[in-house]
Amino acid sequence: MDLLPGGCTRPPTGAPVDPRRRVPRTDLVLADPRLAGAVATLGRARVKVSIGHAQERARRGEIGPEDVPTVVAATLSGAVAGPRPVVNATGVVLHTNLGRARLSPTAVAALVVAAGHTDVELDLGTGRRARRGRGALAALAAAVPDAEAVHVVNNGAAALLLAATVLAAGREIVVSRGELVEIGDGFRLPDLLASTGARLREVGTTNRTTRADYAAALGPHTGFLLKVHPSNFVVRGFTAAVPVADLAGLGVPVVVDIGSGLLAPEALLPDEPDAATALRCGAALVTASGDKLLGGPQAGLLLGRTELVERLRRHPLARAVRVDKLTLAALEATLRGSGTPTWQALRADPDGLRVRAEWLRAALTADGVPAGVVGCAAVVGGGGAPGVELPSWAVALPAGYAAALRHGDPAVLGRVERGQLLLDLRCVPPELDPALRVAVHRAAGRGPRPGD
Repeated sequence: MDLLPGGCTRPPTGAPVDPRRRVPRTDLVLADPRLAGAVATLGRARVKVSIGHAQERARRGEIGPEDVPTVVAATLSGAVAGPRPVVNATGVVLHTNLGRARLSPTAVAALVVAAGHTDVELDLGTGRRARRGRGALAALAAAVPDAEAVHVVNNGAAALLLAATVLAAGREIVVSRGELVEIGDGFRLPDLLASTGARLREVGTTNRTTRADYAAALGPHTGFLLKVHPSNFVVRGFTAAVPVADLAGLGVPVVVDIGSGLLAPEALLPDEPDAATALRCGAALVTASGDKLLGGPQAGLLLGRTELVERLRRHPLARAVRVDKLTLAALEATLRGSGTPTWQALRADPDGLRVRAEWLRAALTADGVPAGVVGCAAVVGGGGAPGVELPSWAVALPAGYAAALRHGDPAVLGRVERGQLLLDLRCVPPELDPALRVAVHRAAGRGPRPGD
């Protein structure tokens, strides 16, 4: 029996054609490059459901068997018509404009389950109401055993907002002038804190703050000392900052905003603060983001002393900034899973990236696309590890390809340097290399060659 394109089989000459035997197999449809973006965004389980529907239509004769991949691609394009899938070839691992961390397959699968009814706030054993998101909270507590208690809100700014409201409304927050940072889109930390009704007591200077500066500012109206990691810039030269351990001995609660969500020390990023170390050094409360180095969904993490965390959890504002069931599901899966795309990208072997880049260059130049390979530097991004560069490799194309690739399906985003468009492979999963090749072909005004 002959094999037709797409995995269909041809019956012996003269035999009637059974439509069920002409329908392409699910694994072959999944391998279609047009579905790579949907698989990366929605997960294989969701895509397989659409494939099944299209296969049924083909069996009923409503569409041709060869049209199954096209119909699935069109269907899923509508399903992700809100945010479009983008291949991140920028070399920025946690690209804020692309949603920062790419979720793991385990987290994506958890989202599919959480889209239906779940036991998010119900004890199935007793049939009674239970602690909301207890699975995610237990996973977070297990990941940071130095924290007496944990809580989760909808983002990092909300975590700090809740802490300032509960612990310092109508009181003072003592903070170094060098740590009054501005984050993305013009949002400034001082404005956020002042909106809670707290007063800022600024100490030290932009480049140097000492323990004595903090101590001199303490008084009966002090709510807490705040230490903020300036995660999106670096001050070098004549500088001084006070370690958490020194602040903890001043007799008032110390709140540490580590920002990037690193839960434990990491050799790859030795200068990046982490939650476990801050707590061991005496921090009463640590705030962090879930969608940065943790590699999970957008969330604000609160870790610290039981008395403080419970005060935050029971405050009326906590309801306004609570997370939904989708975030809780993805966060728990991220914490319990074996790895995340974020850390796969951060730890990617440069030699392996070069091999992939050479393969893509060879495939493209063989078809007349002007492509080269260049060594380059990727970065962490997302307000994490400023100044740290990760050796990487990229496919170099003419700069004019940038716009065409952004408008493709899937969209591809690279970076333009010195008149070239660089497609940095550090953040591109290896399984998307064929889709990236097809996208470049289309940007060059060509469709995929037969067999691509």
